[in-house]
Order: sequence, then structure tokens, then C-alpha cells
Amino acid sequence: MKTLTSTLISAALAVLASSAFAADEGKEKEKDKDKAVTLEGSATCAKCDLGTADKCATVLQVKDGDKTETYYVTGEPDKDFHKKVCKTAKDAKATGKVTEKDGKKMLEVTSIEVVTKK
Repeated sequence: MKTLTSTLISAALAVLASSAFAADEGKEKEKDKDKAVTLEGSATCAKCDLGTADKCATVLQVKDGDKTETYYVTGEPDKDFHKKVCKTAKDAKATGKVTEKDGKKMLEVTSIEVVTKK
């Protein structure tokens, strides 16, 4: 009887410990989602240069191996920046938070600038 009781108590503690770990892991993922990232790539206009949008929108295309990720840029700093890349793509560096909306990756920038590669 004592063995059965100890086994049940051990099992209950294991379940509690694993659910606490899962909750902590979920909180970590939530924190990562709110973290600012810095991305470098080619900034251009989704309408005028790429022809993939109905109206002007800055996109940042970032190479990841042999794959290219496209981020639609939003945020106050983009308002002035877009003029620099509307007709011609330029290398750029952007810092902001990545989200997803309507199946598209969005980058809400806190800063974005043209960079010259060395």
C-alpha cells in the first residue's frame, strides 16, 4: 500500500512539474514575440518595383540561405524612408517587431536606414 501511495504521489508531482515547465516555456515564447529584431536586406516598393501590391508599400527582402523572406514594413520611420526606395531597391537595415497579418510577415520598425555594403 505504501508503495502504491508513493508511486501515485510521484506521478502527481511529475505532472505538476511538467505543466509548470510548459507554462514557463509558453511565457518565454510570448516574450520572444515582443522582442525587437534587426534585419538586413533589400528594401524596395511592393507596387512600383515588385508589382505585387495595389499601392506603394515598403518591403524588406531578407535572404535566409537560398530562401528569401519578405517583410512588409510599417511604422512611423517608414513614412520618410519609403521615398528612398520607391523606384529602386537599396540595401537597408531595419529594427522592429515581427508579426504576421493575413499570411504576410510584418515588420513594425522603430528604425530603418539605407546601408552601404563594404
